Amino acid sequence: MKILLVCAAGMSTSLLVNKMNEHAKNLGKEIEIFALPVSECSTVADEVDIVLLGPQVRYQKAQVEAVVPKHVPIEVINMKDYGLMNGKAVLERAFELLEP
Repeated sequence: MKILLVCAAGMSTSLLVNKMNEHAKNLGKEIEIFALPVSECSTVADEVDIVLLGPQVRYQKAQVEAVVPKHVPIEVINMKDYGLMNGKAVLERAFELLEP
């Protein structure tokens, strides 16, 4: 599973990636989680299973939707979970979105 977090510059989002990786490791799941700015998300759009946008770039959701395949879920991360760097909640939400 590959999860892309889309952000502005990547500073706070990379911290969230670390928290999400911690939770994945605790669950014993191998998940590739990484962050890229909006301007670079098209370079990996065909390779990811889900795209999560940082609340600070929610206004660019349409731009991301234009480059990501239609079958890939795209959602803005809950602002509270993002602010608290709650990697567990963000990862669990990603699992929910990927359930068949």
